[in-house]
Amino acid sequence: MAADYIGRFAPSPSGPLHAGSLVAALASYLDARVHGGRWLLRIEDIDETRTVPGAADAIVAALAALDMRSDGPVLVQSQRKHRYQAARDRLGALAYPCGCSRKEIADSRVGTASDGAAIYPGTCRRGLAPGKVARTLRMQVPDAGSEGELVRFDDRWLGPQSQHLAAEAGDFVLQRADGFWAYQLAVVVDDADQGVTDIVRGADLLDSTARQIYLQRQLGYATPRYLHVPLLTNAAGEKFSKQNGAQALDLSQPLEELRRAAHFLGIDAGAARDREAFWTLSLAAWDARFGAG
Repeated sequence: MAADYIGRFAPSPSGPLHAGSLVAALASYLDARVHGGRWLLRIEDIDETRTVPGAADAIVAALAALDMRSDGPVLVQSQRKHRYQAARDRLGALAYPCGCSRKEIADSRVGTASDGAAIYPGTCRRGLAPGKVARTLRMQVPDAGSEGELVRFDDRWLGPQSQHLAAEAGDFVLQRADGFWAYQLAVVVDDADQGVTDIVRGADLLDSTARQIYLQRQLGYATPRYLHVPLLTNAAGEKFSKQNGAQALDLSQPLEELRRAAHFLGIDAGAARDREAFWTLSLAAWDARFGAG
């Protein structure tokens, strides 16, 4: 991999940087540096109802305190709604209005997706029923067994992956009932616009990858390489997140925070007595496992 490698870290500004998000940030940063590429930051605030004022600036500052700085302008999703609308327009009839409520979808009992959501039964594919008003915008996936319905990809950490879109995801939301663009569309457009070649992120987003690859193909975008790192969990086995009360990093001890994140990724940086030594050890360890060879 040459200098055309572009990676990214894309936190949501719903709170401060915490240990779980640092794991993903560190992995993506190490991968970009090992491959001689660029590392970009993106603020994923497409769901503006969850945005905490000042959190985006605090995240950027925390990363800088840990020696991780973006190699280009920081992209902000809430400023890019016109790009998501343009992508929707390109999708044409594959994107269709849906008038179904969550309860109606759940009551259809078609099945449950691997992320726990009820699979949409396709009720509005042929148009809204009389009296129905559009609530969301959905992306039509291929019918079971048809071309393109099975999406395969190789994950650099987890190995070969596959998903049957019809059976395991169903027609998914592109624009929500509250008017906000959905994550699946926004992230695909953003990655393409930033020229991202490699996505390194948490394994909680593994299930979204097939839908994103499908969208990439419909929009004529290149598909990046993927690497999903394990999730840091709390004592209850839940994902370490802001919603579960994850505390902000202790930036008075940046080396200790970096060491803990590296240890979780299987990197032994315990011998590092300063941050310069930490990066030397960590880059060598990542290169040995995930480098270009």
